[in-house]
Amino acid sequence: MQELKSVYNKEELLNNAVELLKNLIEIPSFSKDEFNTSVEIEKFFMKHQVPTKRFKNNIWAVNKHFDVFKPSVLLNTHHDTVKPNKAYTLDPFVPVEKDGKLYGLGSNDAGASLVSMAQVFLHFYNKEDLQYNLVIALTAEEEISGFDGIEALFPQLPNIELAIVGEPTQMNLAIAEKGLLVIDGEMKGTPSHAAHPNDDNSIVKCMQDLQHILNFKFPKVSEYLGDVKITLSGIHAGVQHNVVPESCSFTLDVRVTDEYSNKEAFEIIQSQMKSTLTARSFRLNSSKIEMEHPFVQAGLEIGRTTYGSPTSSDQAIIPCTSVKIGPGDSRRSHTADEFIYISEIEEGIDIYIRILEKVL
Repeated sequence: MQELKSVYNKEELLNNAVELLKNLIEIPSFSKDEFNTSVEIEKFFMKHQVPTKRFKNNIWAVNKHFDVFKPSVLLNTHHDTVKPNKAYTLDPFVPVEKDGKLYGLGSNDAGASLVSMAQVFLHFYNKEDLQYNLVIALTAEEEISGFDGIEALFPQLPNIELAIVGEPTQMNLAIAEKGLLVIDGEMKGTPSHAAHPNDDNSIVKCMQDLQHILNFKFPKVSEYLGDVKITLSGIHAGVQHNVVPESCSFTLDVRVTDEYSNKEAFEIIQSQMKSTLTARSFRLNSSKIEMEHPFVQAGLEIGRTTYGSPTSSDQAIIPCTSVKIGPGDSRRSHTADEFIYISEIEEGIDIYIRILEKVL
């Protein structure tokens, strides 16, 4: 077993990252079934003489000179993936390196962030006299916002002052992120034979209710995230052409900004609708970090940009200040023949280190 180096050069870090990502791609790691990738992550850190801890399928570690009296910065991303879609032309579990790209399921979301963060952790692991401890947590169930991922692990971690969440952002800083509120609704009416008049048709009433809420504008607009976005993502009513159904059900996907909590957004929507509404959960709230935060300022100093992210991540359930940044492009996430550029991994390692050197 090799001895942990005090300093890794850029080439070593990149080679480590690519090798680890190839190993992870070869292992199916669907949400709730991440044990084998968690073992592979443990093996990586064991090889580099870094002790790790496990909670379910979550693997975490602290820097060598961890000081209980110091606050901590957390590096966090996930090792679960969605299932490959049917449009794949390549084997999703065979890593293919071609034309500067590495293909494979989870390579972009969020394998590149994971392997980059692992190298950054090695880079800082042996350093003494840091202002903050450095903690890494590579966690499960992000793709389903599960209860056994970072949410379950967080109470076991030391005092975390800032969480850096690895997701594909092209290494720019997502300083705000929309929350997710899923609402199931139902409009009741009077069932009848389709041949007879019916002024209480549940489908017609539901259409009117939905048209109103889809045109509704929330009064407060976020500086970074814009408007709250309501999308009708499902509707169901009726089983026979000649029967007016007693009810019409539907689902709304609501992307909530930092101007509202999910409960506040739900109450406003309910006040605007006649349908009976039920929220599946209020857990996944919007998040925001101030522009003046030292991490954001450090990123700006080296030429990174800031933006508000419309997609949700584990930020929604991390109970401290957080920022989302990682290699890759979110538009490639969950697509067929998913890939990451090798140069994006190299850039990710470099930018993480350059920002953290200003903060830690």
